[in-house]
Amino acid sequence: MPSQQPLASKEASLFRNVLKFYETKQYKKGLKAVEQARPLILRKSPKHGETLAMKGLLINCQGKTDEAFAIAKDALKQDMKSHVCWHVYGLLYRSQKNFDEAIKAYKMALRFEPESQQILRDLALLQVQMRDYTGYIESRRLMVIAKPQIRQNWTGLAIAYHLSGNLVEAENVLTKYEDTLKQPPPRTDLENSEAILYKNTVIAETGNYEKALDHLDLIAKTALDKVSILEARAEYNLKLGNMEPAEKAYRVLLDRNQEKRDYYAGLEKSLGVEGEERLKIYEELAAQYPRADAPKRIPLDFLEGDAFKAAAQKYLDWRLPRAAPSTFTSLKALYSDVPKRECLQQQVEDFLAKHREENPVEEAAKEGDKLTNGANNANSVLIYTLYYLSQHYDHWRIRDTDKALSYINEALELAPDNADQGELRLGLARILKHAGDTRKAMEEMDNARQKDKSDRYYNTKCSKYMLRNDCNDEAIKTMGLFTRNDVNGPLGDLLEMQCVWYITEDGESYTRQGKLGLALKRFHAVYKIFEDWTDDQFDFHSFSLRKGMIRAYVDMVRWEDALWAHPFFRRAAVNAIRLYLLLNEKPHLAHGSLANGAGADAVDFESLSTADRKKAMKKAKREAQRQEKAAVEAAAKAKDERRGGEEKRQDDDPLGAKLAQTAEPLEKALMWVKPLLEFSPRFLDGQTAGFDVYMKRGKYLLALKCLLAAHDIAPEDPVVHEQIVKFQLFLDSKPELSPIVQSIIDDTFTLGPKDGVSLAEFNESYLQSQGSRSARAVFAVVKTRQVLAAAGKSGDGAETDSEALLVGALELEGATLKEAVEGLAVVRELKGDVAAYTTAGRARWPLANVFEEKA
Repeated sequence: MPSQQPLASKEASLFRNVLKFYETKQYKKGLKAVEQARPLILRKSPKHGETLAMKGLLINCQGKTDEAFAIAKDALKQDMKSHVCWHVYGLLYRSQKNFDEAIKAYKMALRFEPESQQILRDLALLQVQMRDYTGYIESRRLMVIAKPQIRQNWTGLAIAYHLSGNLVEAENVLTKYEDTLKQPPPRTDLENSEAILYKNTVIAETGNYEKALDHLDLIAKTALDKVSILEARAEYNLKLGNMEPAEKAYRVLLDRNQEKRDYYAGLEKSLGVEGEERLKIYEELAAQYPRADAPKRIPLDFLEGDAFKAAAQKYLDWRLPRAAPSTFTSLKALYSDVPKRECLQQQVEDFLAKHREENPVEEAAKEGDKLTNGANNANSVLIYTLYYLSQHYDHWRIRDTDKALSYINEALELAPDNADQGELRLGLARILKHAGDTRKAMEEMDNARQKDKSDRYYNTKCSKYMLRNDCNDEAIKTMGLFTRNDVNGPLGDLLEMQCVWYITEDGESYTRQGKLGLALKRFHAVYKIFEDWTDDQFDFHSFSLRKGMIRAYVDMVRWEDALWAHPFFRRAAVNAIRLYLLLNEKPHLAHGSLANGAGADAVDFESLSTADRKKAMKKAKREAQRQEKAAVEAAAKAKDERRGGEEKRQDDDPLGAKLAQTAEPLEKALMWVKPLLEFSPRFLDGQTAGFDVYMKRGKYLLALKCLLAAHDIAPEDPVVHEQIVKFQLFLDSKPELSPIVQSIIDDTFTLGPKDGVSLAEFNESYLQSQGSRSARAVFAVVKTRQVLAAAGKSGDGAETDSEALLVGALELEGATLKEAVEGLAVVRELKGDVAAYTTAGRARWPLANVFEEKA
């Protein structure tokens, strides 16, 4: 149904000019054209809504959203039956990422112009963005009906069926298009090559590998991606039991790439060999590909006993004389097997002893004498053998820091002052980091960076070590050596590049320092990056079809479906939730942390009287406001060189004060909890964080759901134990719950102590079962004792040995430095004997900065 306001030819030409300026993104010229055209158009058509709509669209492109919506609504009032007005209305909502409302507006536009390809295309893009596959299929079907000669329309419909799970119909659509072709496309047609390979993938996903193999034979000469053809042929033959063709295909693939383990695994299956029988195959392949690492390394995974010892010796005799720094990296996956680990240690130490006897060059190297080429090579072998042993003893399953340091220091004494020093100092920094000496680790990492200032890896690692040592300013300066921080200001370049690892580490550093506002600001920046990644896929819905990259597009959509389960998002989410829970319990931290942090000038609000606390908070607020004002003024002076010296957009919350001082911290925490629980249901920390948030919000059934899920994931986890006790304690307080809620809880919560067993006894029994194996279990028991004591449910004198338990936990064989740091936080929270705990910590981890005595 057309608009009720048709234009004469001259006015229509003016209107087309406006459309042209919009499509070419010349928004200022477009607005000027609107203003020039409106008097003539409106004189003959006083209520021409489409002109108003275009004006609103152009204004929106200049960032004036509210004004644009007002104009667009006025345009709809003037012409409710104009598809242009409704289309523009949808575009405005799409620009605000309100896709649901945009879809409604597009559907209204289609009512008045059902054959508009542009509106259908825009609608389809939103539907796939929202994963409305039913609607997407319908939109794509209408596009095929309207223009069946365009291949993109057919491909788009096939993808719609594919993503919705209807593989058979997706294959049929692709076949129907092929039937419409009067002559086959040329072999150089990349789009056709991708389309036929995509069709083959769809057939294979149905499970009909015989049909997929037949189709593969038909397209083998036409498809341009020969590696995909070979990989598919090998896979299909293997699944069909055609072992000889599968073996042939895998051998061809190995000729192309001798380091891809999947090819070796496929070859094993095609030959039908298992266990140590495989060794002969790998010996043949190692002889065939003498420079390849994989055929020599893979047998170490499945060999045992003397066979492993012989193969490992052969592998080390090949790698160690080559002075390869990556030897330990290649072998450390074997360290979960104790006999293999001990065998490798013995063989490397034997190699070292033999090498020292045959090549006594280290004294000359130490004295700086000039060595011959052969001596230089022998020296390098010695250095990297020592390097291997330093990494061996630093491995988390061994963690003998003294031996690791002795080997790495000896290697450093022998190494000349060149690139080798950088690699070795990186190893030294890693050992010191594992030992807890973050300060010295940072210094050594910076020394490594200085050895090769053009190496971005060293630069990045150095920045990370600086953040781990809470040197945020130094870290950003170091990162800025390889970025445009002079243009975008501190951190602006990393935000623009979406450098998630740095922003997350920065937030965790500010958390340790007690600067909660800045920490939250960093974590919210991570959230924004994930939102951007979700939104960025929108452009690829049309781009990938236009370029014919269909298989990559489908992979991208599936990756996006699991995007919010990414480890970096989970890490930022858990940190942010903990901070919001802390702010909910202690709102004053939002003010004190901004002004003072956790340094020497930090205010201990907890120890102050009510009157003094009010005074301290006022002072902290004033200091925070001063700092915020200074930060805003500094940002206002910055110039963006890429915009001709215009002022940069100011950050109205540079210190994160508004985030930290939110009146609804639990609502903010919920924003993080929902994607955690939806996309990472098997993530333990997500479920335990969800329990804490829902309990605070009074959503007890949701809290119970999280608790049950967490118990299913890790029934003996210390945090799960704490939460079971807390939930049972809540039930014992006889809360006023609705009969339905009470009934559900009674039916589903069976994790608490059995009849006749008190919570204190339940807690002590957990200590008896887990306390000798896990330091975290000990910490959980002590914290739970405090919770029970506060509720008047403590046992008879059970809590008197809590401090001894905390100190004793550090002596457990499996206790780690990370756990010890968690325990220190527990001691401080419970106002225990910090000195005794840190003394025990220093005895176990003498290099750890966290246990240093305070002056």
